Amino acid sequence: MGYKIAVVGATGNVGREMLNILAEREFPIEEIAAVASPRSQGRKIDFGDSGKELKVQNIENFDFSGWDMALFAAGSGPTKIYAPKAAAAGCTVIDNSSLYRMDPDVPLIVPEVNPEAIDGYKVKNIIANPNCSTAQMMVALKPLHDAATIKRVVVSTYQSVSGAGKGGMDELFEQSRAIFVGDPKDNEVFTKQIAFNVIPHIDVFLDDGSTKEEWKMVVETKKILDPKIKVTATCVRVPVFVGHSESINLEFEKELSAEDAQKILREAPGIMLVDKREDEGYTTPVECVGDSATYISRVREDPTVENGLNIWCVSDNLRKGAALNAVQIAELLGRKHLKKG
Repeated sequence: MGYKIAVVGATGNVGREMLNILAEREFPIEEIAAVASPRSQGRKIDFGDSGKELKVQNIENFDFSGWDMALFAAGSGPTKIYAPKAAAAGCTVIDNSSLYRMDPDVPLIVPEVNPEAIDGYKVKNIIANPNCSTAQMMVALKPLHDAATIKRVVVSTYQSVSGAGKGGMDELFEQSRAIFVGDPKDNEVFTKQIAFNVIPHIDVFLDDGSTKEEWKMVVETKKILDPKIKVTATCVRVPVFVGHSESINLEFEKELSAEDAQKILREAPGIMLVDKREDEGYTTPVECVGDSATYISRVREDPTVENGLNIWCVSDNLRKGAALNAVQIAELLGRKHLKKG
């Protein structure tokens, strides 16, 4: 016996990936609905590689009554309107937007890190998915935190344009083409040229000079992993289509050698350790695309602080950073609270 699942925002990058992963992982489904804005109504999209096509339904008149879960990938605007309606109708919402992440009545979940927090979902019948850059970092840090207690995190991100949606990917492609053929290059999605460039600016600037993306990494880490951890982040957009990378500097309360860290990471759930001190002995974004793992490389001790380590972390942001994490939350919810059959 399966679940009735609605994917909201099904025509976007993350929504399509949610459908792909639900099919790929053979999630127990009785009925699946692809839901999106009125302009997409009636379009047909594939349900992964299942051979089944889904006709897109209009969010404005979709009735969530009788549906078990709704995976939202629609952005904060539509989510603010329709997620409470779905939750009130008895359909548990798993939301990929930033809207509910810091709501104290909404659990913020990375299943490999804080699965026990899901028990609090009943207050609002909503569960939040973390920011893509936070999600992969949490998978990397959890086993190390358990072993030696992280005091401080300094992270610099190298985030792909797919984090800005299809428009961001299109802009990188069009600007790259324009540079090669000598055409004018316009910025619409990003504040500066993204092709052959890097931009140290993701989301809006805050009063303290940080960006909202950097703020998200700080506060979400504290909510998911440990409120005592000190975090500082610099988030940078790079001309990569898919796959976020992170350079992470860690300071621990207890001593943890690079060798012991490698052993811990090698056995940790959701992690693939690729760490040979030689040419090609590390993972880059193009190698993680389409993969569910969070890849760790370049594990080494930092001699400038007591009990310090550096690691390199790479993951497919459309999967672990968004769609896969949401499906894993749905699987966890099914196992713990919404058992069928």
